[in-house]
Amino acid sequence: MSDSARPALRLISTDFDGTIHEDFDHAPFAPGFEDRIAEFQSRGTLWAINTGREMASLMESLGRAGARVRPDYLVLVEREIYRNEHGHFVPVEPWNSACTRDHAALFLQLKSEIAFKLEDLSNRFDASFYSDPWSPLCVIARSNPQMDTIESELADMCRAHPGLAAVRNDIYIRLSHVGYTKGTALGELQRLLGITPAETFAAGDHFNDLPMLDSRYARHLVAPSNAMPSVREQVLKHGGRVMPQRAGAAVLAALADHVPAS
Repeated sequence: MSDSARPALRLISTDFDGTIHEDFDHAPFAPGFEDRIAEFQSRGTLWAINTGREMASLMESLGRAGARVRPDYLVLVEREIYRNEHGHFVPVEPWNSACTRDHAALFLQLKSEIAFKLEDLSNRFDASFYSDPWSPLCVIARSNPQMDTIESELADMCRAHPGLAAVRNDIYIRLSHVGYTKGTALGELQRLLGITPAETFAAGDHFNDLPMLDSRYARHLVAPSNAMPSVREQVLKHGGRVMPQRAGAAVLAALADHVPAS
């Protein structure tokens, strides 16, 4: 396919851990990945890291990895949006304020039910339970089978309260507002920037990436070979590709089929 025939991209949305970055790899970013992203950015394509991490954790990992290329946007904690202004990441409003307000209202409304569930689970499971600024109930399980059981119980709770969602990544899970996900945050970015799903590329590997790995938000979907089976299945269902490479090498290979926006 000639360059002129390849679809141009205006927005690239990538998960971080397991999708473009591997903590225990000798090269956290695949060789050539940052150069390719920089090439897209030089032509006007925007890059968003769409992650479950919070700001300090992500910035530390980018620093340790010696990252040379900065994203144009961040989606943090699967919900908050930040814009890069000369190296400073500033909140995108009114989205972030609405996000904070809606989560506070939901968690206050369900305070008693959540406290009961937290006590109940902590009495029955040998796992780590805590609250943080983003969720009144967070769990780190000892294994994926244990987390499967805990997730099932939290899913029952969420079905009883339609505004509530449980967001899982490996052996970690937390509660969230159903209206704020990696997918809805990506949709808000598209609305603000005037970018369509047809001009959007999205890549992810784990459960919390599923909301953005949807053709409603991106028509160019990619999962690396290390993605969870349910992620690979959804990407294929929505017309995307499961790459034979791992993590950043998979994203780099998939981007080779596209050209930067002019």
